[in-house]
Amino acid sequence: METRASKKRSNTAQQSPSVIVLKRQRVVLGEIPDLSFPQFQPKQKLQVRRNPNLNNSATDLPSIDSNLDLDKPIYNKTNAKQNTDPYVSDIFNYLRTMEKKRRPMVGYMENVQTGITSNMRGTLVDWLVEVADEYKLLPETLHLSISYIDRFLSIQPVKRSNFQLLGVTSMLIASKYEEITPPKAVDFCEITDNSYDLEEVIKMEADILKSLNFEMGNPNVITFLKRFVGIASENKKTSNLQFEYLCNYLAELSLLDYECIRFLPSIVAASVIFLARFIIRPRVQPWTSYLCECLGYKYAELKECVLILQDLYLSRRAASFKAVRDKYKQKKFKYVANLPSPPEIPHNYFEEE
Repeated sequence: METRASKKRSNTAQQSPSVIVLKRQRVVLGEIPDLSFPQFQPKQKLQVRRNPNLNNSATDLPSIDSNLDLDKPIYNKTNAKQNTDPYVSDIFNYLRTMEKKRRPMVGYMENVQTGITSNMRGTLVDWLVEVADEYKLLPETLHLSISYIDRFLSIQPVKRSNFQLLGVTSMLIASKYEEITPPKAVDFCEITDNSYDLEEVIKMEADILKSLNFEMGNPNVITFLKRFVGIASENKKTSNLQFEYLCNYLAELSLLDYECIRFLPSIVAASVIFLARFIIRPRVQPWTSYLCECLGYKYAELKECVLILQDLYLSRRAASFKAVRDKYKQKKFKYVANLPSPPEIPHNYFEEE
């Protein structure tokens, strides 16, 4: 027997077509379908609005590429500045401005520190290179760590007994800033053979953050070098790993020398490119008018920094520090630390063509 309610439902079903309700399913981003409905498509192709501050015409602007790599902008040797993507140029100009702000004080070792020497700083940096390699940290993390150390030492006197504590805590903060899965604070305690306990690391972390006013992001040598390598590579179509590893090696050598903090990170990065090109092809002028235009530095502006980097490469400076050199003698880095180099750079390489 049917109830009145069931009979009513039966009559309603016969009068109207059945409606199938789809069950909602959760999907991951890779499974989201392409809802390309015609009514949602633009009738005309979107055009790039011209920047009134630029002198080039609208036809000179490159098309927007969704796969654009900001670290490897598109360059045309015949007209480098006009064909650079405007967003990349704006970012680069912003970084050049920012690198002058959050800087360590030149001469802090003589004016602020009483128990710390430049040789002790080099020893700490050399050890932190091993720590970064042990935890497989990014080069950005290493460079940012040294930046924190120099900026903190420019403000606060540090006892010799707490110098290593400053080093590991700076790397802890940099790891939190740069890494996806940073090591924990207890890991940095263990790496010092538990010379410092967790409470000391946490207190030092708070002291660093307060002293630097929580301004933890700043351009470093790697920030500029990633961009410069793409511009200066000899072969634009294929990745030149040896050239990249050599540049990274020279950049890490610059961290060892206290004198290098006198130079802006972009100058060090440009000098790294200069010296790396010279080491690979010593008979060819390493700095060209194209590089001068794209990287923003003339020959003479790089001379002092290039000569310091060459002395570091040839172990005429910081010869006792082995971690960086041993690291880049490995096969995975193409043995770039073993590449031969002439003892002197010709003077005419620092003169304009």
